[in-house]
Amino acid sequence: MATKKAAKKAATRELTLRQWKIKEMKQNKIAYLMVAPYMILFTIFTVLPVLLSIFLSFTDFNMLEVPNIVWMKNYVTLFFDDDIFLIAIKNTFIFAVIVGPASYLMSFLIAWFINELSPKVRAVVTLIFYAPSISGQAYLIFQTLFSSDSYGWANATLMELGIIDTEILWFQDETYVMPLCIFVALWTSLGTSFLAFIAGLQGIDSAQFEAGAVDGIKNRWQELYYITLPNMKPQLMFGAIMAITGSFGFGGIVTALAGFPSVNYCAHTIMHHLEDYGGQRYEIGYSSAIAVVLFAIMFGANMLVKKIISRLGT
Repeated sequence: MATKKAAKKAATRELTLRQWKIKEMKQNKIAYLMVAPYMILFTIFTVLPVLLSIFLSFTDFNMLEVPNIVWMKNYVTLFFDDDIFLIAIKNTFIFAVIVGPASYLMSFLIAWFINELSPKVRAVVTLIFYAPSISGQAYLIFQTLFSSDSYGWANATLMELGIIDTEILWFQDETYVMPLCIFVALWTSLGTSFLAFIAGLQGIDSAQFEAGAVDGIKNRWQELYYITLPNMKPQLMFGAIMAITGSFGFGGIVTALAGFPSVNYCAHTIMHHLEDYGGQRYEIGYSSAIAVVLFAIMFGANMLVKKIISRLGT
């Protein structure tokens, strides 16, 4: 009897919640109508491809034959029989651990510095720092700077100073490939998150700083922790997502600088492995498994960062 009453109460509660949702949607139908185009496109081009990749990762699909279900075979091969993938994971985490946090902090600190300048000077300095990220050919500067012959600026300078006797093959020597690629990635990392930080800093009400001074805040670092960062949580979260996405998805610049694959796979990342099997070998099932692993890593990193940022100022 008590079980029937509990079930009836739960059904009534569910019905009431459904009625409330329908009423709320009717009241805000214009807002839902405005959001609908984005949600439709997001579902078609983001949600469905992710779900399709997850499904295909359990098949042997090769774009020519009907896919067969192979269950966990692709994942077992990835982690236990694909030595290049393990190298790719290691290199990807090296890129992510160095480039992600470093570019994030650089973007915020430079934005914080620029925010103190006058509006006209701020616009010019913002353009100077932002320009490398919007130039698709910025890596060409480093190809010239670190050219492998004596005409390269780095080699010519070092030989002129007597530091080296023969040219260094910068992007053919695994000793230099990874550090140079990381440096180029950092140089081009001041992108969208950099502009988001500037916008967030501009949106903080100056009255909060005055109130903070009255409440006992004594220096700029306390202002940063107790006022600036809590007010910028949306921008900080957006910047973190962009930094994580950029650092884990890093690969284009490595290919442009060091070729594909890089010497001894010294800068081979998960993105390169995905491109190899999906774009060249057309092993779509296997490449989907690689994509799912990369998605899981990025999703976990985003959740961790979200948890850290949510505690700022508390």
